[in-house]
Amino acid sequence: MIPRYTRPEMARIWEPENRFRIWFEIEAHACDAQAELGVIPKEAAAAVWERGKWEIDRIDEIERETRHDVIAFLTNLAEYVGPEARFVHQGMTSSDVLDTCLAVQLTQAADLLLEDLDKLLAVLKRRAAEHKYTATIGRSHGIHAEPTTFGVKLAGHYAAFARNRERLLAARRDIATCAISGAVGTFANIDPRVEEHVAAKLGLSVEPVSTQVIPRDRHAMFFSVLGVIASSVENLAIEVRHLQRTEVREAEEYFHPGQKGSSAMPHKRNPVLSENLTGLARIVRSAVVPALENVALWHERDISHSSVERMIGPDATVTLDFALVRLTGMMDKLVVYPERMQKNLDDLGGLVFSQRVLLALTQAGMSREDSYKAVQRNAMQVWEKGANFLDLLSSDPDVSKHITREQLAPMFDMSYHTKHVDTIFKRVFGE
Repeated sequence: MIPRYTRPEMARIWEPENRFRIWFEIEAHACDAQAELGVIPKEAAAAVWERGKWEIDRIDEIERETRHDVIAFLTNLAEYVGPEARFVHQGMTSSDVLDTCLAVQLTQAADLLLEDLDKLLAVLKRRAAEHKYTATIGRSHGIHAEPTTFGVKLAGHYAAFARNRERLLAARRDIATCAISGAVGTFANIDPRVEEHVAAKLGLSVEPVSTQVIPRDRHAMFFSVLGVIASSVENLAIEVRHLQRTEVREAEEYFHPGQKGSSAMPHKRNPVLSENLTGLARIVRSAVVPALENVALWHERDISHSSVERMIGPDATVTLDFALVRLTGMMDKLVVYPERMQKNLDDLGGLVFSQRVLLALTQAGMSREDSYKAVQRNAMQVWEKGANFLDLLSSDPDVSKHITREQLAPMFDMSYHTKHVDTIFKRVFGE
């Protein structure tokens, strides 16, 4: 995490203070359950809540000697709790604390990311409605294809992020599990009811089989979903980058008063936000493969996953949080140029209506192969000489034999390509 790409709301989730607070709650709730079961005195459980404190600097000092973070925390906690601290961590192992804490942190991160997605979806919905019928060219392979609308483009991105929201909800549910099962996960020294109690208090479900660690397929899925969301961020960012190119200029990022585009060229207005989002998406996706590789652990547990998660947990969630907020702001203020979109639509002299002419010729009795040849023959002249497509088709004897100019002219009507926009919007946004 670096400050430039970190929002404080997400950073707080990964700060030591939050981590140790969760550790404390895990231990304290476990003591409550142990006391109810008669394993430890109720006075001891009460003492943990009443006198339980910790100091980050002191924990770090102890860890430098013990080389064990959980022991360092428990040692510092005992300095405040007193003699009753001997009942803390009864029958538990370090993974019970670490894995359950990570589950809490990832659910907290997921909740913040879900809020981010909701705000992004609201902006995309508003901008899509605003440009529902703003005609623009659709491109395949980067080349003009057929007309669409800018609203339909945005509706497609909205639908992608709506799917991502559902994926993240499922990943949040999957990652929110608690393991308080002791060494090798057999509950030999701790009652399963302790796990159930702690899980309920922390808003988690119990892990069916923890083998001392929570299975890492859960984490692999969580970070994979973050990677998919990041790819959707980049997909929209790439669209903006292409539309802002000088040769296209159909939309551009808002250029703030006083903003500078280049240290050398005062005229520049660069797509810096969308380029930045492309880079941030790469960072989030870089967490996916390590998370997948963490699934394969030795027997009931090892710690090969630990160092990975200490890095990718904060980095992936912090980066995606920042990227989603940045994307929301970018799309909220995106400057759209409908006139330029129309100019680009008209730039190829009507070529974008070629398929409709092709279909009309086949319906008029011409073979598909001959129809394709006739339409393409005229289309290539437009490409090479800049002629008018309708004029060329009207003067082509093979075409005019089947379709008159009067019949051809209506085939160059934009409304033909927008007649089902309402249907698309209803599918995406509902009635």
